[in-house]
Amino acid sequence: MACARVPLDEQQVTEPGPLGKEHTVPALHPVRKEERCFVPYKSPPEDGSPAEVEEFLEHAKFITEDLEWLLTLPHDKFWCQVVFDESLQRCLDSYLHHAPRGLDPATLPSSPAVADMQRSVHRAVFLTFLRMATHKESKENFITAAVFGEIIYENFLFDIPKILDLCVLFGKGNSQLLNKMIDNIFTQQPSYYSDLDETVPTVLQVFDTILGKCGLHCEGATAMEPMKLGTHKQPTAMTMSQQELVDLILYLCDSTTTIHAFLDIFPAACSSFHSHNFLSRLTSFYETAVPDLEKAVRKRNFDDKSLQEDLWKRLSHSCRKMVETAHLLLHHTCLQPILEGFAILFLCPFRFLSDYDEQFPIADDVSLLQQALPVMYPYQPYTSEYLRANINFSRNVDLHISLSCNFEAELESLLSCIRDLLPDLGEGFLLACLHEYNYNSELVINNILEDRLAPNLDKLDRAMPRPEKEELPNVMDSRSNVFDDDEFDVFRRDKVDMSRIWKGRRKGESAREMLNDKQHVAEQRARYQAAEAYGLDDYDDEYDDTYDMNQVGANDLDGDSLLNRRDQFVQDPALLRERAEARRATMQQRKGFRPERPSNVVGKPKGQGQTLETFLDRRKKEASKSRTSNHNRRTMADRKRNKGMIPS
Repeated sequence: MACARVPLDEQQVTEPGPLGKEHTVPALHPVRKEERCFVPYKSPPEDGSPAEVEEFLEHAKFITEDLEWLLTLPHDKFWCQVVFDESLQRCLDSYLHHAPRGLDPATLPSSPAVADMQRSVHRAVFLTFLRMATHKESKENFITAAVFGEIIYENFLFDIPKILDLCVLFGKGNSQLLNKMIDNIFTQQPSYYSDLDETVPTVLQVFDTILGKCGLHCEGATAMEPMKLGTHKQPTAMTMSQQELVDLILYLCDSTTTIHAFLDIFPAACSSFHSHNFLSRLTSFYETAVPDLEKAVRKRNFDDKSLQEDLWKRLSHSCRKMVETAHLLLHHTCLQPILEGFAILFLCPFRFLSDYDEQFPIADDVSLLQQALPVMYPYQPYTSEYLRANINFSRNVDLHISLSCNFEAELESLLSCIRDLLPDLGEGFLLACLHEYNYNSELVINNILEDRLAPNLDKLDRAMPRPEKEELPNVMDSRSNVFDDDEFDVFRRDKVDMSRIWKGRRKGESAREMLNDKQHVAEQRARYQAAEAYGLDDYDDEYDDTYDMNQVGANDLDGDSLLNRRDQFVQDPALLRERAEARRATMQQRKGFRPERPSNVVGKPKGQGQTLETFLDRRKKEASKSRTSNHNRRTMADRKRNKGMIPS
């Protein structure tokens, strides 16, 4: 066995020789590889025959058993098998090439058995790559970092195409683990950054190829040669064969999905894409190619409508991924550096920050950003603040119900992601884990795989089912209303007297019958007769008016106060107008109203000259005469005189 505290690349082990004689070899040596043949992967059959299903199940079972055996090997044996077993690498590569993606029909298996087997293979492949990307498993089992980088690079255990496939296949629910895995690969072997830089032009060539197939040209793309005379016209999305259009959209969908998954999981790669002007090329391609492809999918005749719907779904998915990719590039190459720069600046010591601000005012930098925003986004009415203000009302309607529904959907998605990798665990146990780790599915998966769960979770049954939902009480049972239990309470009465309910005039009645109905007169007569019997027939009009003019009872005032109030009941109208004018002036002054200057058309006596205000007031009066009794006579007379109709 390997020695403790010594890296694997420096360990020596003793192995029996061909003639039974022991000899010492490095711990990482081809002779220590076990003879085992790993079979390549084949994708699940799409509505296949029972024989095809049986073949897939048997094939996938071999792969699962072999990979599970590999994962149980000790550290040194595992790496001997990984480095020197070519059949293992062919098996892993075949899965990356042929495993169904998110939109592939094979993602909906034809039977539960196929689905379970596919999940088992998926989990085993992911755990194998995860262990291959880990150079230190424990204090005793590790490889020197520099040697690890050389091993994975020289033996092609990882390369840029494999990393892209890993992101698109295992990114859902495992982004945190994948980020650590890829970051460790690039950190221990920086040559992968050079490989990535050489890969980006190949990715851009995807857009040029699609444009060329559609007979289009995009600014910034490789210039296409002029078409020679006598050559055939370049096919377009409308004229190419149906199979060519299908292959083109599948190619676009797979490429855009893979690029977005890689940049989303490993944002450090955004700088490499940005250095090749990827964002500009992407947006130009989107503007040029997408309209033609959408038109072709909508207007071409398809014998199979389901194929047309599938192509439209894939094209829409591609557009969404291109937009999300542009957002990632902008955020990680433009916005994030600005935010981090200001964050570092404001974390500096106060004196340095003060001296920096004195020499290079920070307010100027902020102002520069504010001035750049209208250039970057000129349509101010449609900013996010504007949109949030307009949809604020709709967001607040039934907020509790909306949040509950969204949380239920998110919870189901988290459970589905975890069960894809760990199907043997019960939903009740997974719900407890999610609650413990603040509903972080990646942290839950990581802790389960590394057997680092909290003590309270270790005590739970891992096959614990999901608890049954309690039925909510009937809303009508807790209803409280002033109309409860009356004769028209339809929520608690099965039968209501409909003869007492009608709309408009009751049938059978006429206006004359209603006027001739004197029942209310008889009711009033009976009421007054009852009042007369109690001695209430004497009515003093003066007594009633007297007490209507003043309040009586508990709020009575003394004699002097009452007399003062009666004297103030009728006051001088001039005094009232003066008080009202004072209140109006105070209100106008409070609101900043400037009163209009009084007009002065009389002026000084003739011959003493007039002020400018008097001259302006007189001209205003002359111009305003047409508004009253003269009815525009002066204006019309001036017009006739100007036209020579009236002698001057």
